[in-house]
Amino acid sequence: MQSPLPVREGVNATRLRLPDEGPWTTAMDYMMHRWGHIDPQGIEDRFDAGEIVGEGGVALDRATRLEDHTFIWYYRSLPPETRIPVEISILHQDDHLLVVDKPHFLPTTPGGTYIQESALVRLRNQLSLPDLIPMHRLDRMTAGVLLLSTNPETRGNYQVLFEKRQVQKEYECVSAAEPAAGHAAVKFPVVVRNRMTKSRSYLLAEVIEGEPNAETRIERLETFDGGTSAGAAGTRVPGTPAAGTGAETNPARLARYRLEPHSGKTHQLRVHMASLGLGIVNDAFYPDLLDKAPDDYSKPLQLLARGIRFVDPISKKPVEYRSGLHLSEATQTPR
Repeated sequence: MQSPLPVREGVNATRLRLPDEGPWTTAMDYMMHRWGHIDPQGIEDRFDAGEIVGEGGVALDRATRLEDHTFIWYYRSLPPETRIPVEISILHQDDHLLVVDKPHFLPTTPGGTYIQESALVRLRNQLSLPDLIPMHRLDRMTAGVLLLSTNPETRGNYQVLFEKRQVQKEYECVSAAEPAAGHAAVKFPVVVRNRMTKSRSYLLAEVIEGEPNAETRIERLETFDGGTSAGAAGTRVPGTPAAGTGAETNPARLARYRLEPHSGKTHQLRVHMASLGLGIVNDAFYPDLLDKAPDDYSKPLQLLARGIRFVDPISKKPVEYRSGLHLSEATQTPR
């Protein structure tokens, strides 16, 4: 459903569905029930100023009955945010698409404590493109190629490509060269298939019994000595001894891997690598969930969306976009 309110400061208006029935006489009564304990005066002021609207942009007032509207829209009050010290690079822009290199630590879309500090809102404001919408998502901790639609009239053409899995994605990661203790040796290339599920109420994706719905082809590109960085405090190589334990005499050998997902489940690549005993360097979720800690910008997750290719539905020509970023723990990264 199209919002009657325009994008403001790069952020969409919030849509709220009103209940069909309940002990509330007016729409304001219901909003007071939901959020009156936070800012009751602010809610009253918004109704008085006509800042809360219904279908067609009709402004609501304090007396508007609950049953008069199914959906209402309003702008959230945005708290100040600390700027994340990373920058977005533009790889390509035309009348239909924007392709960027999203850095580590920056979320793709606004949510939680990250609103202005998201790739989407930054780009909307920077390029004056209020209709900008991402065609897919990258985890906050994953860097690399991100495709966005700039044109609502042609957006559906690109959405169909993703729905029909006609977009090929390529990732790279750095992990240990050999599986952690307790895991079998791996002969590369290998294809990992399993059934994954992810609940909104739980941080981690899980592998469960059932028909596979997630598939990744994994190829080891090169191995190299991790040197001092692999044993350095704060750099986490799953399955290897932590620095300072006395067990890290020989630096961990690392490897750079190419990952080709044939599905798009949340955290799929991280889960599949961990399932082989090859958890990605600096992954705080898999194979073990670490205590929450402030972001360490010197130790990014070693996962990069290297490239994306497809037949452009407008030009009918094959296109490919490649990241210009590199993984800091890799000895070399092809462009």
